[in-house]
Amino acid sequence: MENIGRKGAFMDNKEKILRCALDLFYAKGYDAVGVQEIAEKAGVTKPTLYYYFGSKYGLLETLLNTELSHVNEAVREAAEYHGDVPATLYRMASKMLDLASANRKMYMLMMALFYSAKENEAYRAIRPLMTELYGIVVHFFEEATPQLGNIRGRQEQFAIGFLGTMNQYILRMCDSLKEGAMVDDERKKSLVDQFMYGINS
Repeated sequence: MENIGRKGAFMDNKEKILRCALDLFYAKGYDAVGVQEIAEKAGVTKPTLYYYFGSKYGLLETLLNTELSHVNEAVREAAEYHGDVPATLYRMASKMLDLASANRKMYMLMMALFYSAKENEAYRAIRPLMTELYGIVVHFFEEATPQLGNIRGRQEQFAIGFLGTMNQYILRMCDSLKEGAMVDDERKKSLVDQFMYGINS
């Protein structure tokens, strides 16, 4: 029983630190938040935080890998291609929009980190996850090349365009939709139709 209690306390503290770090990084930016502030908000000591994560950067890496690895897996699953380009784009767009709606702070933090200076350690932390997501979308367009003859040799350009469309909409969505509200199917289809029009014209 004692070991179970200790394990529960371990998980409670670790999860609490991760939640508090997300709130602070989102509100103030990664560089503006110190370890002491995170520890105080989480109600733990600095040594406790260092014990779990090693450093502020280690905390950020754990937060990103914990919260965002499932985003890439969901998009990878949605990107499985069976010959229908619009349907596959719709599935990918739907996953991205639903995940961003469900966890706005994390998604907004992800984009803020990715668009930070390339020399920043926060960018180094997010880059592998964003590179993986980009690779998933590029792979889809490579598979769809026979159905999109005009795409040949431009798969990377089309992947950038698709992700850019989604992320720009998500930025606007987070400003306009109420907390917890989801993007409806009509809007998702409209975004995909708009993108399809662009790549077919």
